[in-house]
Amino acid sequence: MRIGISAIAGLVAMAASLPLLAAIPQSSILNSATSPNTQPEAAQNWPQFRNTPTLSGVTAAAVPAALRLQWTFDAGAAVDSSAAIVDGVVYVGVGDGRLLAIDAATGKQKWAYRAVSDDYGIGESSPAVANGIVYIGDLNGVFHAVDAATGKARWTFKTGAEIKSSPVVASGKVLIGSYDGHLYGLDASTGKQAWKVQTDNYVHATPAIWNGVAYFGGCDEFFHGVRISDGAHVVSMNTEAYTAASPAIASGIAYYGTFANEVVAVDIAAKKVRWRFMDPDRQFPFYSSAALANGMMVLGGRDKNVRAIDLGTGRERWVFPTRARVESSPAIVGTRVFVGSSDGKFYVLDLNSGKRLWDFEAGAPITASPAIAGGRVVIGDGDGRIYAFGQ
Repeated sequence: MRIGISAIAGLVAMAASLPLLAAIPQSSILNSATSPNTQPEAAQNWPQFRNTPTLSGVTAAAVPAALRLQWTFDAGAAVDSSAAIVDGVVYVGVGDGRLLAIDAATGKQKWAYRAVSDDYGIGESSPAVANGIVYIGDLNGVFHAVDAATGKARWTFKTGAEIKSSPVVASGKVLIGSYDGHLYGLDASTGKQAWKVQTDNYVHATPAIWNGVAYFGGCDEFFHGVRISDGAHVVSMNTEAYTAASPAIASGIAYYGTFANEVVAVDIAAKKVRWRFMDPDRQFPFYSSAALANGMMVLGGRDKNVRAIDLGTGRERWVFPTRARVESSPAIVGTRVFVGSSDGKFYVLDLNSGKRLWDFEAGAPITASPAIAGGRVVIGDGDGRIYAFGQ
């Protein structure tokens, strides 16, 4: 089960009469605060959680200025998993233990793979797709590699506890964290364990890749760096904060929120915290992972707000209030921010001001994060509905 998530609420989504989003000029996504390692993936694909290996949450995809609901898929169980979109197919995990493949254009199911029983479903682990294989973890601690075309199992790997981390594929390996306290490096083709690295608590966060090293904040209050080639533990830095959010990396700085009610910027080379942000008035944990663009990080908080923080100074740029916790991780396209809230709404905000541009009432908590590719935005909700927005 998800950390601190309230019971799933329940009204059927109202799809009709969606307001249109006013035309928003597209601008440069990244500026000098970012680096080539954070450049977006091809606009037609969103292959993993947060899209890029640095977990930037950014894409160059062309998203229509006026959004409408294209289709709704009823998955039948809660969707905490965030989708991957590759070659016109949406892949997403479901709380009853199924991994689904859905045609992105029509919303029709292509196949369903049964990972585990209803007692142990798929939680927040979000699929990664590479070389024709879909990877995902389940709450029984099993990691699955599934043929992307057929939905048949390629291989499985058993860890010692539930998996809520999302996989990342790099240098011929697939990396996955487990609540058994380890980060695993597995051969992406065969599932054979290449190495595993132990921490002192759960590995909940998804690792971000920077210069051949996987970086993640741990539930043991340490920031870790593990070399992908051999599993060497090259960074183990005490940041004094239990961390569930995944880091986003730009120019050698890792940005993420913590359960100590802070957002931190960690200088990887110097192995020190560059700055810390804490709201002086509303001190709540940060569970959402950040998106990085235009010299800002944008993330949600359990204080019910979406906020932008300056990458250089750690100062708050703007705040947008919702009516409930924001555990969904934002995605950014041009000058627009896309994010869900546990208040049952999916929001589009202006990146520069935080002003609300548009919202959609799902009627159930949205803790999954948006995936954007091929002119569509895809996101699931706590009532088991998966939505696709586009033209």
